[in-house]
Amino acid sequence: MPTQSRTWIRPGADRPCSLVVCRGCCCGDARKHPGTDHAGQLERLRQAAAASGGRLTVRTSDCLGPCGQANIVVVQPSGEGRRRGARAAWVGWALDDDCLDDILAWVEAGGPGVAEPPVTLTLQMVAAPAETRRRQ
Repeated sequence: MPTQSRTWIRPGADRPCSLVVCRGCCCGDARKHPGTDHAGQLERLRQAAAASGGRLTVRTSDCLGPCGQANIVVVQPSGEGRRRGARAAWVGWALDDDCLDDILAWVEAGGPGVAEPPVTLTLQMVAAPAETRRRQ
């Protein structure tokens, strides 16, 4: 009888960084932020993901919670970043090209747990809603 070889796959072993772009009640709303090209931002992030060779994914979500800091982009760590103990980073006020430049540069460098975020981006980081509830 032939022996079977098993291949064990570790969950998230080669998971890419992922951006979750809020497009709920306040984020992506031209009435709240009329000077921001919300559709153009999302398209730019999707183009970067397509050009990344699988190192970045982008998806949208309904309201993520911190509406006072809209637009929210959550930068989820890669599998490597998670193995190093990283958690998702929540970026608020993602309203201009400079912020997207910083997010994309950070992801290109490895993202949470692998590379330090640009200093200017750290000024825009907000607590995840669950973290806020735990502190109260």
